[in-house]
Amino acid sequence: MHWILLIVAGLLEVGFATSLGKAREATGTTAQWWYASFLACLTLSMYLLMRATETLPLGTAYAVWTGIGAVGTVLVGIFIFHEPASFWRLFFITTLILSIVGLKALSPH
Repeated sequence: MHWILLIVAGLLEVGFATSLGKAREATGTTAQWWYASFLACLTLSMYLLMRATETLPLGTAYAVWTGIGAVGTVLVGIFIFHEPASFWRLFFITTLILSIVGLKALSPH
């Protein structure tokens, strides 16, 4: 169960990073809604990370949380914000994904 909370927390990290990017592009009330989305995702992500660390090792949980956030944010950058998808960028994102899987596989819980 705590792994599911951790995965959702990581996805919410992607949500708050995406919200910041969308707020940067928006103006007026639309930008305010994106900032509100940022705060909501940030708060819920931190809460779920806290809950996940009740049973998962802190170092593993934090590394997986930031890894999910990093991978997801790069993919959002590529597909939503049209950032470059160079070979080396994709290569290192792949190594990050493999590292996350390795941490999960080696976790005692």
